[in-house]
Amino acid sequence: MTVLKVFVIAGEASGDKLGGAAMAGLKSLTDVEFRGVGGPFMEEQGLTSQFAMSELSLMGIAEILPKYFHLKRRIREVADAILAWKPDVVLTIDSPDFCLRVADLVKAESDIRICHYVAPTVWAWRPERAEKMAKRVDQVLALFPFEPPYFEAHGLRCDFVGHPVVTDEIATDAEVAEFRAAHTIGDSPLVLVLPGSRKGEINRLAPIFGQALEQFAHSHKDARYVVPVAHGRDELVREAVANWPVTPILIDGTDRAAKRAAFKAADIALAASGTVSLELAANDTPMVVAYRMNWLTEQIVKRKLLIDTVTLVNLVSETRVVPEFLGPECIAQKIAASLSHVLNTGEDQREALALTMERLGRGEEAPGLRAAKAILEGLKV
Repeated sequence: MTVLKVFVIAGEASGDKLGGAAMAGLKSLTDVEFRGVGGPFMEEQGLTSQFAMSELSLMGIAEILPKYFHLKRRIREVADAILAWKPDVVLTIDSPDFCLRVADLVKAESDIRICHYVAPTVWAWRPERAEKMAKRVDQVLALFPFEPPYFEAHGLRCDFVGHPVVTDEIATDAEVAEFRAAHTIGDSPLVLVLPGSRKGEINRLAPIFGQALEQFAHSHKDARYVVPVAHGRDELVREAVANWPVTPILIDGTDRAAKRAAFKAADIALAASGTVSLELAANDTPMVVAYRMNWLTEQIVKRKLLIDTVTLVNLVSETRVVPEFLGPECIAQKIAASLSHVLNTGEDQREALALTMERLGRGEEAPGLRAAKAILEGLKV
């Protein structure tokens, strides 16, 4: 039997997790050999990474510029490895600045099939990226059900394969009860506070969130607060919440069980904008979303944004039930009032939360297996 040759590239932890699941799916369906670049999840499936994935996990101009020439060399090295091996398909996962540059080089010198996993957010801004992508890859695997038409309009195959959030482990009722007991929360309202994972986000949002919680606490004196700390941000978060007028329970970034319990135990969440809204939906936790960027970025985004909400639950459910306070609207007084309202009317969100999870693939085949099937179907075309 012919062995399928798949070259896989991931540049950060989330992509490594997607890649590992897709590789497991492929292994369950056919005989396959992997080469490429990835992290621990992909290595568990048999990949020997060409170099450490951490070399690619960079964000922001300040981080990338000093590594620019090194990254250019790595792009060329990866492209050369692909061209020399001649795989049946290259699976690039997110990290477009690296992956799509590799794709350009491979396509310039071969007709090797390229499948890109995680569609760029052309529905939110810079829609011209869909047309550009159609010239450099053969297939896109999308996380959201509304994405395929944006790429199919340019003749590019795009398969919705489900979002990995539907496979997240959810805390049991017993674990929730144990968490509440361990922190003497009892029946008090529990507010989950999520000020982001990046340094800039935490620095901008933590003071505003603290002010909002101070106002919220005036009318909810028995409320308790919990902050799951992003991995590697312990000191930063501790400093950021030290001046809050409420004392939150801090969950260590490595304690996944406690984080799961906190998400499920919470009665309401105050969250930075991002994919965390989907984690909250998975846990059936009503939320208020708030976010601030630096001034220049806000001005650029405001002029280019194509959507009237950035909250993924609102977009997937095609509702606007999750209140959001963005940019100049990210004000403590407004956030506090919304928290009080949602705490009292949380049921209004729950239908949208359930619909979001249904539309993302909960109850269907796992996204990794769906991705594997889509890759194999694409090779038959």
